[in-house]
Amino acid sequence: MVNETYNGWSNYETWNVALWLQNDFGFYSVAVTCKHYRDFLWCCIDSIVPRSTPDGVYFDDRRINHEQLDAMLLELAS
Repeated sequence: MVNETYNGWSNYETWNVALWLQNDFGFYSVAVTCKHYRDFLWCCIDSIVPRSTPDGVYFDDRRINHEQLDAMLLELAS
């Protein structure tokens, strides 16, 4: 079981990425095309999408909980 400690997310980094993916049109436009967070990461490498949120959290930060973001992306796609 995941210890959700930051606004319902496992940590600040995961929360910050989720916040930007859901609330910034550019990030959202890419995120809704992805089934998994790793797909979003590939889009960042292969396109002009910045590699971090405007708050400075890098999308490939090792602390990011990919499982939580995968679940969020599934919800965005439905």
